Amino acid sequence: MALALAVRAADFAELARHGLFGSLAFREYLRRTEAGLRALRGQGVEVHLRVFEPADYEDYCEAFGLDPGSAGARVAYAADPELAGEPFVYGGERLTELLPVLADDHRARVRISIACAALLDAVGDDPSGHARLVAVMHHVTSVYLALAEGAGEGGHLLTLRCHGPEDGEHLTAAADVRTDGGHLFVGGRDAEAFCATLAAGVALGGAGALLLHAAPPTPGGQVVRGWALAAGRLRPMAVREVVDALADDAALGVPFPPGAVPLPGFPLPAPPGAPSSSDAEPWPGGASSGPGDLGPEGGESLR
Repeated sequence: MALALAVRAADFAELARHGLFGSLAFREYLRRTEAGLRALRGQGVEVHLRVFEPADYEDYCEAFGLDPGSAGARVAYAADPELAGEPFVYGGERLTELLPVLADDHRARVRISIACAALLDAVGDDPSGHARLVAVMHHVTSVYLALAEGAGEGGHLLTLRCHGPEDGEHLTAAADVRTDGGHLFVGGRDAEAFCATLAAGVALGGAGALLLHAAPPTPGGQVVRGWALAAGRLRPMAVREVVDALADDAALGVPFPPGAVPLPGFPLPAPPGAPSSSDAEPWPGGASSGPGDLGPEGGESLR
């Protein structure tokens, strides 16, 4: 069974204008929804959840000619097969614990969809575009694994901002990565969103900034390493650039680490067939620009 769930009181109020919840208040809606979810799970029914987002729902109804106040529209929206990635399965959690997790999952899904659209537009849909897509994804996978290996033991945070060379859409992503006893534990849907966003940035050949926040700070401070994305390649930043990138991230919702120790990034895999000089043509296409061109304007919160 599929269910669209309003996760914020403001969203609930917007949706209630369509008469979807009768006279229920938000708290009572959550209480009844939780009881229903637990009853279904007790009967062995697997419930797939998605965020009931007002603007997205209204756009969906308009696109398919549905009455947003009808039960049929609500069911169709909840069961939309175009929802990115694997389903979010209800596991018996209390809704007070589940709602923030579901909201984070929704944000990651949106980032995946936006990044994939930008990526596919950049590589094209002809046979050569398919080959470029495979090459970009192989490269991004190797970069992600190199970041995790270079970060070492413990839990770390990756943040990424990038956009295309010609007023391209501002893409952001953040993901946790953890290595324990030499074993890598990836960050679920956030890791998917991070890789898709990096792939879009590589393919677009625009400007970008990638930061690796090391495990929780020691008495010596928290190490933060940085890379600049330009011309489809990641190069280690200078210390001053890392500080500037941290300030830009802070404007997008990532707290500036107290006692941060900014350091250049370590070497990362180069794209296959990429030129070695920094002023070479972008790979696979686009104009070269540096991290200083990428400000926080127009971006969303990274976390």
